Amino acid sequence: MYKKKLYLFGLVATFMLLIALASSAITAHLTRENLAQSQIAQSLLTEHQQLSSISYRLFKQLTDELIFGKNANQAMVRNKQELIQQSVERIRALEIEQRLALGEKITQGSVEDTDELEALILDIITEFRTIVEANNDTPLNQQARLQELLEVTIDNRFREAINSAVIRQSRVVSATNASIETLNTAIVWFTIGLGVIAGPFIILGCYWLFSALYQPLTVIQSGTRSIASGNYAYRFPENLDKEFSELVKALNDMVIQLSEHEAQAAAYRKELEFEVESRTRELTEANKQLTNIDNKRRQFIADVSHELRTPLTIIRGEAQVTLRQSSVDEDLYRETLSAILEQSVNLSRLVDDLLLLVRAEMSQLKLERESCDIAQVILQLVQAWQRTHADRNITFVSNESNSSALLDVQRFEQAITIILDNALKYSESGTPVELVLSRTDSRYSISVKDNGCGISLAEQEHIFERFVRLNRNGSGVGLGLPIAKAIIEAHGGDITVLSSPGKGATFTIRIPQVLVK
Repeated sequence: MYKKKLYLFGLVATFMLLIALASSAITAHLTRENLAQSQIAQSLLTEHQQLSSISYRLFKQLTDELIFGKNANQAMVRNKQELIQQSVERIRALEIEQRLALGEKITQGSVEDTDELEALILDIITEFRTIVEANNDTPLNQQARLQELLEVTIDNRFREAINSAVIRQSRVVSATNASIETLNTAIVWFTIGLGVIAGPFIILGCYWLFSALYQPLTVIQSGTRSIASGNYAYRFPENLDKEFSELVKALNDMVIQLSEHEAQAAAYRKELEFEVESRTRELTEANKQLTNIDNKRRQFIADVSHELRTPLTIIRGEAQVTLRQSSVDEDLYRETLSAILEQSVNLSRLVDDLLLLVRAEMSQLKLERESCDIAQVILQLVQAWQRTHADRNITFVSNESNSSALLDVQRFEQAITIILDNALKYSESGTPVELVLSRTDSRYSISVKDNGCGISLAEQEHIFERFVRLNRNGSGVGLGLPIAKAIIEAHGGDITVLSSPGKGATFTIRIPQVLVK
């Protein structure tokens, strides 16, 4: 489309230029023709003047011949006659050329008057010859024929003929000059008119052409600025000229690709931010866990040192007291050894418990599974504890007719014993303790409920940690519940507590159901 506009503007401009060139060519041609005709007219004037001058000199020489004899100035007369003949021939040729160029109307009588003028000159010469040959003795001033020749023919007719020719050529020169002036005036006005018409057209055409070119460039410039600022939703209009369609299409494709790349980059940034955040969170959590583990390690070392110090102090104290005495009877030795044995057993039990927890944490706790009836195992434990705690009401409830599973019975009994012992320890004498066996989906659930003082939420968060004791004044080193949790988790289960201060506590053990076929 823009190419068509250029072609249209070029065609119109070329057309106007051709008009101007044609006008200039026509004007130049007409001017050249007018100048040529003016030159011919000037030449005719000059020739007529020369013809008049030569004729008068010839007439003078002929007059001298009358006065001084017929042989006077014969050579000069012949020369003048030849010059007159040549001048007449030139005048006739110029007048014919002038008539052909200007037409008979403007040059009417010119050729004919030249013929008459030539004839008149011949008549005058002939008349002079006749008078000379007549050899009249009458004085010249008295000869009527000579007077008529000189006064009428030469002074009147010849002079009028020459003057008429000069006047006629003067009119032709004036007409030619007027034509040239008219042509020049027409050229001036035509030039002014062409300028008045072409000037605004050229100005408006240039403005239109520049606007047609500048408008797409402005659109493209504003679009590229918008895209450069990050507005990838911008699309270049496709209603521009055809020459810009490919450029607009390429720019729109580029914007689409940039938008896709930006969206992809944004997605990558979000993904990277998410990954960084996740890794940071994981690292923070790992650092927190490491910090907790380090704190637990420190606390563990401190607690183990504390727990080991007590039996070791007792053992060392008993031995030192006994050895300081100079004489000790057998009963004192037995009492001392019994105390040392008791503390050694406590130390051995503590080391075994710690070793079990370490193995559980390292997933190296080995279980010797065997087929058993969970309900029967729990019932036997309850009966044994009921016999040793006759003042307590320990009950067991099970609605399962078949509670077969693969368990490490010894470890499982150890975990139930720890929880049952805590239930009896942290509840008042005479209050009941209830054990309930149930099955949910593919898991067995064993609940141990007491009516003791309960456990606060703050204590529930740390109850399964090592060396944590709910009652600092009670017995034990705080490894029971961590051991129970480790045993249950080694079976693939979990243990939870539900309690509130003053309303007792309920410990729930869940282990996977494993049916024996």
